[in-house]
Amino acid sequence: MKTNPILEEVRRTKDELAREAGHDVHRFFEELRRWSAANPHRGPIIRGTEELRQFAAEEEQRRRATPKAVALHDKPPDEKPN
Repeated sequence: MKTNPILEEVRRTKDELAREAGHDVHRFFEELRRWSAANPHRGPIIRGTEELRQFAAEEEQRRRATPKAVALHDKPPDEKPN
């Protein structure tokens, strides 16, 4: 059977979080609530595929509206006569 590195990481993280909470689901969620209160979400909340499509379209419009320019601030090298 092939190993899946993503699933391995998820399982490793799950086991680590369970150990930290003493394998107590109530303690885990209490710690999660405390962490969430200390680290509020600052990005957009997307609740479905239609909102995701709209968000992606708006991001694409913003990306296209941002001018792309290359600015060189270096002086060209001094040319020395031969």
